[in-house]
Formats: sequence, structure tokens, C-alpha cells
Amino acid sequence: MFTLSAYLPAVSSAFDPPSRLSRSLGLRSAVVIGVSAMVGTGVFAVWQPALQRAGGLLVAAVIVAATVAALNATSTARLAARNPEAGGVYAYGRIHLNRFAGVLAGVVFIIGKTASASAAALTIGLYVWPERSRVVALVAIGLVLALNLRGIVRSTRVALVMVVAVLAVLVGFVVGSGFGLTEGGTFSSEPLVEATPVSMLAASGLVFVAFAGYARITVLGEEVMKPRRTIPQAIMWSFGLVLMIYLLVAVIVVLAAERGVAIGPAALNDIAGALLPGWTVPVLVVAAALAAGAVLLSLIAGVGRTLFAMADRGDAPRIFAAVGRSSRIPYRAEIAAAVGTALLVTVGGLTLALAISGSMILTYYAIGHLSALRLPRDGAIGTVVGRAVPVAGLLGCAALVLALVVAG
Repeated sequence: MFTLSAYLPAVSSAFDPPSRLSRSLGLRSAVVIGVSAMVGTGVFAVWQPALQRAGGLLVAAVIVAATVAALNATSTARLAARNPEAGGVYAYGRIHLNRFAGVLAGVVFIIGKTASASAAALTIGLYVWPERSRVVALVAIGLVLALNLRGIVRSTRVALVMVVAVLAVLVGFVVGSGFGLTEGGTFSSEPLVEATPVSMLAASGLVFVAFAGYARITVLGEEVMKPRRTIPQAIMWSFGLVLMIYLLVAVIVVLAAERGVAIGPAALNDIAGALLPGWTVPVLVVAAALAAGAVLLSLIAGVGRTLFAMADRGDAPRIFAAVGRSSRIPYRAEIAAAVGTALLVTVGGLTLALAISGSMILTYYAIGHLSALRLPRDGAIGTVVGRAVPVAGLLGCAALVLALVVAG
């Protein structure tokens, strides 16, 4: 992964820039938001559709997705360091390109992340109660909205508990499944699909959704303390931790599929049921619910903040610019984000939600790379990296979107 600090602008972080929202998030809370936004939907739900497209190249698909995500993180961190305000690429597009680019980024972000939130809610339903997955998903959305309306600090404390518990379960799953795969016995199933370059890239586009959570940190730019220093550090820490987890789980999924374990929508449950003691399945159900719940916490907050920023600048109905007098929370935008998520849950499925999310968010980051190309260069290294990273990231985003459209 690229070293962000090598070419971030040398600016003082002694004082926070003016903010309309309360700056209450430190480095630990920002990392929690990033990790909780990533470790959830992807690690529990993305493996079946990705495996169907990539087959034995699933690990390669994860690496490609991680590479594109790292390029996106680098450009996003540099933009966030220079423009620490709510809205993420929506704000950067307006500042460095034009209003249309900014509004387009905001629209695709809201659509894509609302789709991600619906995928997270459906993941809870598929693991907790498959026969009533949509009902469970709607209940989860309501609970998450209630938490977010109580305040971002309380929400991140809940997310911290979720992240610690889920990471412990995932480590146990990887270790236990690894031992289980060394024992004898196979299961009857069809051989893995032979992937083409396009289908492998389409799998990368789906897996990319699982890495896109670090954007939650940048869209909360007006609530982070010392944002010019905190945002890049939080992105690096959260991304690096999640990358390790995803690579390990991808290896387990491929090895299990090669042994003949049937991989369904609740992929980790299927592997645990075949390779681990029976009591591990309920543990994974709880972990999936916690992880996807953490995703919902951060996604609905991020979508709400983007809608708030757009409304505040006149690019969305002004009704969504309202902020609570005591809580300083954009409560109307938060409610709208939750309602949109609930609507998608009622009409779509998990794979469709992941595909829409991947296409929209990759488009969002493409606008981010175009914005990063307009930033001033700081020295020789800054000039080379500052141009090479956005160009490579733009090409990567375009390739994954095209593959998703072609391969379906």
C-alpha cells in the first residue's frame, strides 16, 4: 500500500479549522469507524458472488480490489488533509473541479452507500433468520438509526465493542478452519468456475465494496479532531488491518470450496458447519449481526453527512440541512438515509445491492482521482506520486466498473 505521509501537505494540525458540527472524534474513534465500515458486509456476504465469478482466482481478485482501494485511499487522504470538511469527494469535486462534478459525486455516493447499507442489513437477515431476512433487515435499520440519532460518540463506542468481538471471532474462524482443512474428508460439489480476466475483475468490483469503508472517515471530516493529521493515519491503520483479514478469509474460502464445501450466501456459516464444531455456527451468526450492524452505523452516518453537506450548499433540498440544537446531529438527513436503505431492502437482493454499490462507489472515487490531479505538487516526489496515483486509480476504477457492467 502507498505511504500517504510521503506526499501529504505539510500543514499545522495544532488548531482545527472551523466546523459547523462538533469535533469529538480522535484517532481511535476514526479507526473504529473505518474498520467497522469495512469488516461486515464483505467478510460475511461477498464471498459467494465473488467466488462464482473468480473461482480459484478469488485471492487475486481480493488483491486487485485492495490495490484499487489503496489508490483511492491515497488520493482521498490527500484531498481530506487539504479540505477537512463534511462531504468527502462531493466537497472535493466542487472545490477542485466544478459544481456538476461535486453534485455527481454526491449523488453516486448516496446511491452506492445506500445500496451498501441495504446489503449490510440483508446480511444480518441472511445469517440471523434466512427465511425472514428482509424483516430482520428492517428491524436492524431502525435500531441503527436510533443509535446514530443519539450522537456519533456513542455510536462509535458501540462500534468499538462490535469490532473487537468480530475480529476475535474471525481470527478463531481462520485458525479453526485452517486446522479443519488439514484433516481428511471431502464433500460433493461442482468444480470451481474457470475465471476469465473480465469475470475476475467483476469479482474484484464486488470485493471492492468491502474495502470502501474508509470513506466514512473522510465524510465525517467536520467531526474529527486535528483532521489534517488524524484522517490519513486513520485510513492507513483501518485499511491495513482489514486487508490482512480479507486475504486470510479469501484463502480459507478457496480451500474450502476446493474441498467441496458448498458456499452459499451465508458463506462463513457454510464453512463453519462443514469444518468446525457445531457451536461455532451460532457464534458466527452473532458476529455477522454485530459486524453488519457496525457497517450500518457508519454507512447511515456517512450518507446522512453527505446529504447534509449537499443540502447546506444548495445541491439538495434545504430541509436536510437541519441540525439538532443540542445534539448537533443532522437528524433529518440521517432519517432520510435510513428510509432509503429500507426501501432498497424491500425491493432488491444481496448480490444486486453489492453490484450497484460497487459501480457507484468506484465512480465516486474516479471523481476523487480527477480532483486529486488538480492539487498542487509538493516537491519532486509529490509531483510524480501526486500524478501517478490518481491516474492509476482512475484507470483501476474504470476497469472494475466496466467489468461489473459486462460480466453482471
